Amino acid sequence: MHPRNLIVAVLLGSALAVGLFLAIDQRERRSEPRTATVLPAPKPLPDARLVDHAGRDVDTGLFRGQWDLVFFGFTNCPDVCPLTLQTLARAQSQLADAGQSPLPRIVLVSVDPERDTPEQLARYVASFGDGHLGVTGEMDELRTLTDALGIYFGRVGDDPSSYTVDHSSVVLLVDPDGAMRALFSAPHAADNFVHDLPGLLR
Repeated sequence: MHPRNLIVAVLLGSALAVGLFLAIDQRERRSEPRTATVLPAPKPLPDARLVDHAGRDVDTGLFRGQWDLVFFGFTNCPDVCPLTLQTLARAQSQLADAGQSPLPRIVLVSVDPERDTPEQLARYVASFGDGHLGVTGEMDELRTLTDALGIYFGRVGDDPSSYTVDHSSVVLLVDPDGAMRALFSAPHAADNFVHDLPGLLR
């Protein structure tokens, strides 16, 4: 090979290698979470007895078999809960439009079992779209679940008709093995879930 042709070949090879490296680097950067906090190791959910929005007795095994975005709240919540569920539903829709598979299920765990009957939960989660799940349980069972996951909630007020419930606003990502993989802290934005979830669900 002529020396000049050899130099050109070397330069072209180097340019291709640099281009490939930059492309891989950019792809990896795009897959890095923007807002999600990824746990160093999956955290299995504890055993707890619950009831779903169809009135069926279930346990935390219901979180196995699919990816779930889990939010703890209550149906009488005036702002944070409906806004968060609307955000999750919008992100889920955008991911579906982009061809994301699998799509995570949206799960509301009510920490207000006194008022959130299965019927109330069914109506509430259906207002944000199809395929969402509402669950609750006895207070001791809810505490077993929330304490293990670092979720806070507490009743505020004594009037049974007007009390509210303070609660954590994080969204948990639970994997098909029933273990928490990551969490999203408030404030929530659909774009953040759309950016982070494809990489986390791989």
